[in-house]
Amino acid sequence: MTVHTETRGGVLIVTIDRPEVKNAIDTATAQAIADAMDRLDGTAELTAGVLTGAGGTFCTGMDLKAFLAGERPSIEDRGFAGIAQTPPAKPMIAAVEGHAIAGGFEIVLACDLVVASETAVFGLPEVKRGLLAGGGGLLRLPERVPYALGLEWALTGDFINAEQAREAGLISRLTPKGDALTVAIELAERIAKNGPLAVRGTKQIWTASRDWSNAERFDKMWEIYEPIRSSDDAKEGATAFREKRTPVWKGR
Repeated sequence: MTVHTETRGGVLIVTIDRPEVKNAIDTATAQAIADAMDRLDGTAELTAGVLTGAGGTFCTGMDLKAFLAGERPSIEDRGFAGIAQTPPAKPMIAAVEGHAIAGGFEIVLACDLVVASETAVFGLPEVKRGLLAGGGGLLRLPERVPYALGLEWALTGDFINAEQAREAGLISRLTPKGDALTVAIELAERIAKNGPLAVRGTKQIWTASRDWSNAERFDKMWEIYEPIRSSDDAKEGATAFREKRTPVWKGR
């Protein structure tokens, strides 16, 4: 198996396990990641996910040997690596050790939060090979870092170290070497303690509102907000607060 999954409470942990090729993505790996994203979205007991790579490297992008053999590591509807075009509806945290470059960086950008160790290296080096970052990097990077800075990264293809990425606002948590996954899981578990409908709705509003005009944004927000405010979970949250106990979420 090229991808391993495990659950801890309401968190799905997904590990790309191809260290012999620095976790490069072939078709089978892309399908396995897509299946994991479908599992996350389709399982009521799961609220958040963590995506990482084995062997001290996150991912170095497309498996070129597989590509030259005719493979396309892209899954219909979900895109490159089974996540780059259509990320899961639930929050996903990238836990990055070592290189997250080319398609690997595009996978990171498809995640909602980034926890990275001091060893992390990011970059879109495709222009150095006469190519474009076609897995969403050119679309998402301007949303995550200052415009001119991100454009410089994309046009030069230079690698970015962890400290530079943190200063640009890309990284949520910076950790010592080897601690990225532990910290990412802890963060995901904190998220998973909250109401699952509220967590999913928060991500939906946060990501979709970029495309809403000023005139429509409150109406569209209320379309998402109102069913959650009327849910059993909202009543349970208020009741648990009044009774000074931990809420028991039902996801409805």
